[in-house]
Amino acid sequence: MKPRAADIDAIVIGASAGGVIALQALLGSLPATLRQVVLIVLHLPRDRPSRIAEVIGAHCALEVAEAQDKQPLSAGQVLVAPPDYHLLVEDRGHVALSLDEPVLFSRPAIDPLFESAAEVFGERLLGILLTGASSDGSAGVAAVRAAGGTIWVQCPADAASPLMPASALAYAGADATLSLSQICERLTGLS
Repeated sequence: MKPRAADIDAIVIGASAGGVIALQALLGSLPATLRQVVLIVLHLPRDRPSRIAEVIGAHCALEVAEAQDKQPLSAGQVLVAPPDYHLLVEDRGHVALSLDEPVLFSRPAIDPLFESAAEVFGERLLGILLTGASSDGSAGVAAVRAAGGTIWVQCPADAASPLMPASALAYAGADATLSLSQICERLTGLS
């Protein structure tokens, strides 16, 4: 399924092991004219500061920043969850940071972002699950699909670490199972 740009208000992306390289490629494919907000969770160590927004943002035509609590959302914005906080969609205009318990040993975790975004954006949400070595993201993928949103999962054979996409596909399925290059191609068309 290939949603039209006009039908999508937000894009949520989850990644873990191998995710930095995948996110660099993916963000490099985002057009500078993108109108959707993009929210990203990458599993990060909780005990030290992160430069991930800077590292992956160097490949993106849009500004990439670490999310702040209660931060307003705006078109073409790319926000990354900071270390040791879950990133949540509070409402259509704001994100929130949470110190709730880790999910599958991770904080930030993918499931809380996908689940909260599904609740707020429903069918106007695109979720993308990339490479990773845990089953985090499976419940979030199910939540997005149940709310009528669209899910693209990286093909496990194409992923640096296939466990996370394979787990999500087994648990909830997807609207499309794609290679990283196919995901990038589709995102390029969302301008």
